Amino acid sequence: MPGAEVAQARRGRSSLRQEVADEIKRHMLAHRMRPGDLLPTESELCATLGASRSSVREAVKSLAALDIVEVRHGHGTYVGGLGLSALAESVTFRGLLSPDDDFRAYADLVDVRELFERGNADGIVAALTPAHLDALDDLVTEMARHPAGGEGFTAADRAFHTLLVEPLGNDLISQLTQAFWDSYATVGPHLDLVTPGDERQTLAAHHRAVVDAARSGDASAFAAAIGAHYAPVRGRVAAARGATGRP
Repeated sequence: MPGAEVAQARRGRSSLRQEVADEIKRHMLAHRMRPGDLLPTESELCATLGASRSSVREAVKSLAALDIVEVRHGHGTYVGGLGLSALAESVTFRGLLSPDDDFRAYADLVDVRELFERGNADGIVAALTPAHLDALDDLVTEMARHPAGGEGFTAADRAFHTLLVEPLGNDLISQLTQAFWDSYATVGPHLDLVTPGDERQTLAAHHRAVVDAARSGDASAFAAAIGAHYAPVRGRVAAARGATGRP
């Protein structure tokens, strides 16, 4: 088969797979299905949607990759957890393979992370309970015990920023915070932007200032502390871009 015909056939299969995937999503919506609910069997989907078995299988695979459905072999296909792992992978790969400016992609991740925390300063300060604040303090203490950029520091840092937005009760913000944090943590080493080990105490102090501002109930001070927390990484990005001759 000539190359053009092969490409056309692939486009046709891709279009059909998307149509079937859209029909499965419409079925889920029409039946008000929730994560964990069991979908009809493959044979039932074929009959309901008027699609071939191969088309249904391809559609299910594409939906599973997005966590819209979950295939449990030997048990069936269920509505997935609807997480943002696919988004995190896409954002990470964008940062690793940016066609124009890798550092700009990384700086964008910093902007988004800071936006979530500074933009929700009033809500975060109002929602953090004494128990949350104590837990944040414990995580800062944990960070101070490990080399900056090391596994222990990284785990505590991720937990800190996850817990910071958790009391907002906004699941989307929580998931996006984790997704962008994971992308940020993956892209940084690729660009040689790993936090220097001698910044451990400085970073711990910045995190501590965030907690102290929240504990005082001062949203303005909290927002300023968040800005100070992200300032060093912005400086490293600017220095790295300058070293490459990029504006």
